[in-house]
Amino acid sequence: MIILVITCGVGTAVMTFGVLRSLAETREEYYKAYRFADIFATVSRAPESAAAAIERIPGIARVQTRIVADLALELADMDEPVVGHVLSLPERAEPAVNAVLLRQGRTIAPGHADEIIVSETFATAHRLVPGSRMQAMLGGRKRELSIVGVALSPEYIYALGPGMIAPDDRRFGVLWMSRLALEAALGFKDEFNEMSVQLDGTASAEGVIVRIEAVLKPYGGIGVYTRDQQTSHAFVSSMLDQLAGVGRIVPLIFLMVAAFLAHTIMGRLIDTERQHIGILKALGIGDRAIGWHYLKLAVVLTALGIGPGLIVGAALGFGLTWVYTQFFHFPSLHYRQDPAIYAAVGLAAAGAMMVGTYRAVRRAASLPPSVAMAPPMPPSYRKMRWETIQRRLSEPTRMIVRHLARWPLRAVLAVVGLSLAVALQISMLFSFDALDHMIKFYGEAQRQDVTVFFGEPQPSAAVDEAARWPGVLKAEGYRTIPVQLTLDGTARLVNLTGLQSTATLSRLLDEKLVPVRLPSSGLALSSKLARLLQAKMGDVVTVQPVGSPAEFKVPVVQLTEQYIGLDAYMDFAALNALVDESQITGIHLQIDERQRAELYRTLKDVPGIAGVSERAVVLASFQDTMARTLTIIVSVFVAFAGIAAFGIVYSHARIMLSERAREFATLSALGFSAREVAYILVAELAVLVLLALPLGCVLGRGLGWVIAQRLDTDLYRVPLIITPDTMIVAMAVVLVAALVSAWMIGRRVRQLNVLSMLNTEQ
Repeated sequence: MIILVITCGVGTAVMTFGVLRSLAETREEYYKAYRFADIFATVSRAPESAAAAIERIPGIARVQTRIVADLALELADMDEPVVGHVLSLPERAEPAVNAVLLRQGRTIAPGHADEIIVSETFATAHRLVPGSRMQAMLGGRKRELSIVGVALSPEYIYALGPGMIAPDDRRFGVLWMSRLALEAALGFKDEFNEMSVQLDGTASAEGVIVRIEAVLKPYGGIGVYTRDQQTSHAFVSSMLDQLAGVGRIVPLIFLMVAAFLAHTIMGRLIDTERQHIGILKALGIGDRAIGWHYLKLAVVLTALGIGPGLIVGAALGFGLTWVYTQFFHFPSLHYRQDPAIYAAVGLAAAGAMMVGTYRAVRRAASLPPSVAMAPPMPPSYRKMRWETIQRRLSEPTRMIVRHLARWPLRAVLAVVGLSLAVALQISMLFSFDALDHMIKFYGEAQRQDVTVFFGEPQPSAAVDEAARWPGVLKAEGYRTIPVQLTLDGTARLVNLTGLQSTATLSRLLDEKLVPVRLPSSGLALSSKLARLLQAKMGDVVTVQPVGSPAEFKVPVVQLTEQYIGLDAYMDFAALNALVDESQITGIHLQIDERQRAELYRTLKDVPGIAGVSERAVVLASFQDTMARTLTIIVSVFVAFAGIAAFGIVYSHARIMLSERAREFATLSALGFSAREVAYILVAELAVLVLLALPLGCVLGRGLGWVIAQRLDTDLYRVPLIITPDTMIVAMAVVLVAALVSAWMIGRRVRQLNVLSMLNTEQ
């Protein structure tokens, strides 16, 4: 059974680290081949002369300017407008930075204003091919666009549209269009609103950013940020960090359990063979030879566990890599078998086994022959305080109680080992509870049916107009602007969202799903953001809207919970007063489902709308994404934990039988039935398991906390939620393992050869 636990530990490590390395290396190769930017800059509108000045900054290797915009797309297979993000391409050359990988069709022909290239995932979701056509609201009027190519981009490995918490390829698409065509549609003339920069490695990114900001400041610079803050890169990095965190802690737990089992089993084995050890030493066998004999057993067990573990881990790695290809959009992604990972995992498993068996092996090697050959000291059978109570018990039950009481340390170690089986299950299963809580949290916080997004900020009066759209029962506007929050030298670039204090469709919640009322003034920070800023209630934070020289001192007056992203919130009126303009960037709608189709037909003709998002669809997309990643990974870990649980329980039952086989044979010779003898062993195992269950729940919560901390990143946080159902399932798994083990051990008891056992010298 130690072999099974080692196999589980090695398999999980090989799977996670193999997939992690495959993803990381594939991403870096993709970035290098298609010149993914190191720095991104967004500006309201700047002349090309500003780009020329930026290109002369020391440390910059390449600069690419472009025009970007959000627009609403009409597709035959969709009722609602779809969010499209369009980027300009140079007329006669590929981009110097963030090149596009053409997968089908051709590039845009010069002078063809209505030709576009679309992202491969969007094209696949809607069965679009070169030659397909679609309508788009561009520059305030509808235009028919012709698809001439299908492509991938390193900027959109993980493509998220506005308002999305997981990719939805049917409702968000990336488009590329001729630079001249976009300039004409949006009124640009030798101007740009976005820039991508690659560094040559001779200057720090921070220093270059300062100089870029200085150049763009006169033109309404909205923000300059590094690759780490680019949406796709940040989300992929966050997922890789979570995979690495789980990969480090979960295999370690399995190897710790294997080491504990090895320590227990080797110690018991040496105790039963001490007389043989003494005889060998009396015959001249040295301490090193004795120690090496038992060490070889540990080596063999380790090797038998590592081999299957490597095979299982590689097989699972191939499967998990295929899962990631469903939403990480690389040109190609293959699981790469790495001998270095295999060697490192094998050494870690061997190290764990050596640590687990070291003390027992050392004790065997240093045991004096005279002590080893002497029979062990008989246990003290003095009268115990509960003797009167014991008299009321049957003889077999009394034997169980006495055996546990005479060797309390052995019983404690057995309970700890069995509790680890429960803890393993809980620490794996809690992820499902956390996912359910996150979904419920989002559903309670966002209660709108539909959210409408605008390509450009709109006057607040647009909310009154939205209230008159067909089927709209309630409309609540909101505003989101990028800001930098600073407190005591710690700064964070986040979105600051203004909500109406009386809003009921989009609400703030605490960790218990209780609504948090947004105060009329001051900041409300998510708990994670507050920890990063080291901000407490009452602290005054400096708020600087990105692209603006103005700074505002705003107190922290409320803390809220958020599991995806880092955001700050203010009262809608207070935010507009802060930046001295009343605008909205989106509207939350509660609608009459019977008029949904009519509403969507109306929205397709409203200028300025970049797309819509449905709450139910967002939740389903998030749940599907998590089901294809976290659920699959955790399911593997849960299965391994179940195997380990059976291994732990069966190992303890098997040890108990081997230690007391002669005793049980004696009882059989004295007239105890096979049922009574089996009862003694099985009931003792049952007592140990029942004592281990509550301890396992405590340990499981502790292990779950450790894993939750490893999953905590700036973009995703997994709450430590453990429901009673999870604890019941974990305990049921161990109880089933105990029942199966008891049945197997009971068969062995009934098959004991009494005469053979009694004739064996001890």
